Amino acid sequence: MRRRDSMIAKRLVTLSVLVLAAVLLLSFFLYVSVSRNTYASAAASTANRESKIDPRLQIAALVKLPPRTHAVQLAAVPVQTARAPQKPRASSYVTTAFYLNIREEPSSKARILKVVEKGTELNVIQTTDNGWLRLEGGGYVHGGYAQLSPQQTRESQSMAADALKPARSSRPYKLPEPAKAVRPADPTPTVRSDSGLTEEHIARIFEGTALEGQHLESAILEIEEDYGINAYFTIAVMKLESGNGKSRLAKSKNNLFGLNATGNGNKQAYRFDTKADSVRKFGQLIAKNYVGKGYTTVEKVAQKYCPANSKWPRLVKGIMVSDHVKLLV
Repeated sequence: MRRRDSMIAKRLVTLSVLVLAAVLLLSFFLYVSVSRNTYASAAASTANRESKIDPRLQIAALVKLPPRTHAVQLAAVPVQTARAPQKPRASSYVTTAFYLNIREEPSSKARILKVVEKGTELNVIQTTDNGWLRLEGGGYVHGGYAQLSPQQTRESQSMAADALKPARSSRPYKLPEPAKAVRPADPTPTVRSDSGLTEEHIARIFEGTALEGQHLESAILEIEEDYGINAYFTIAVMKLESGNGKSRLAKSKNNLFGLNATGNGNKQAYRFDTKADSVRKFGQLIAKNYVGKGYTTVEKVAQKYCPANSKWPRLVKGIMVSDHVKLLV
């Protein structure tokens, strides 16, 4: 009987232990579940609060900078604007020829725009490689027939002495109105001189001769501008040597000056493609072999050019005077 009671008691104790263990285990699971839910709720609440915070404040907190609650302003960056190109400074020149052609391009073959008289002030903005002066307002003149004005020379010297002084502005140059009845210069025995002739003048001189309509006017003025050979002189020698353009050499070889016409039948005489080429060759030879060697007057040129004809200088000067009178009528 005691033995049975002892076994029953042991079983009750075991059952009690098991029940107690089950209760403890259930309590543990309940605690874990409640803790997890509480943590999730707290995390969601924290995230919700943080999402409402200005991101700039969060960034400021991370980098430990004082938060900027006002609008961000970008610093203004200065913008450099393109500077307008500066107008080239003009230099004042004065013409030295009695009458000087202003041409459309820097070439003696270019069209003549205007004719200006000696002493005309020109504003020059550029000197070309071939010696022409580009004018403010348009046009070109040959640099051999213009020089810096006294005032411009003084200014240049002053600027060289004190480069910090502001440059003085020049009076704008305007192309003069077309000259009315421009009077050419009087003929002169000096070979290197300015005639004052224009293409229109030369065309009038050639009227009624075989030289008319041969397009020689431009070439004649070209050698005057390039070499300084007076146009009156060139025309007079041309007329005398070619018989006003009717000689055999003029017709067969376009040689208007008898250039290299030596020997029997003038077989050695130069041949040219055009009569204008003959004029250009004449200018080169006179400038180099005559004026360049001291033969500077009609009389001196005659000693070498045509020594066999003592009347040659008188005939040449007579034609020059006659042509001049023709223009005055």
